[in-house]
Amino acid sequence: MTGCKRGDVVLVGFLFADESGWKHRPAVVVSSSAYHRSRQEVIVAAVTGNVSRVLIGDHALAGWKEAGLLFPSIVTGILRTIKAAMIHRRRGSVPAGEMIAIDRALSEALGLAKKR
Repeated sequence: MTGCKRGDVVLVGFLFADESGWKHRPAVVVSSSAYHRSRQEVIVAAVTGNVSRVLIGDHALAGWKEAGLLFPSIVTGILRTIKAAMIHRRRGSVPAGEMIAIDRALSEALGLAKKR
C-alpha cells in the first residue's frame, strides 16, 4: 500500500521486542507529508489494546472507533520506521485533535517538549 498520510491508522507487521516473531498490528502514521515525499519510509507509532496503563509517550485514544479500531486503544511511544510497502492496509484515521495530543506525548518522550 502506498499513499498513506499522517494520522492514518494502518496495519503493519510488527516484530516482537525480543525478535521471537511478528504479527500484524495497528499503528498510527506520525511522519509528515514532506517526509513521505523525500523517502520511501514511513514512521509509525504502535497501537495497543492494553488500556490498563498509560506510560510516557502514550495517548489513550478517545476516538478509537473513528480511527477504525475494534477496541479502546492507546497510541504508544513505541516508534518504528518501515518501508511504505510494508503497510498491509489502512483502517481509518485519528481525529485531528487527538493527533495534537499524540504529538504532545511523543514530544515529551523524545525530550522535545517546550520548556515553560
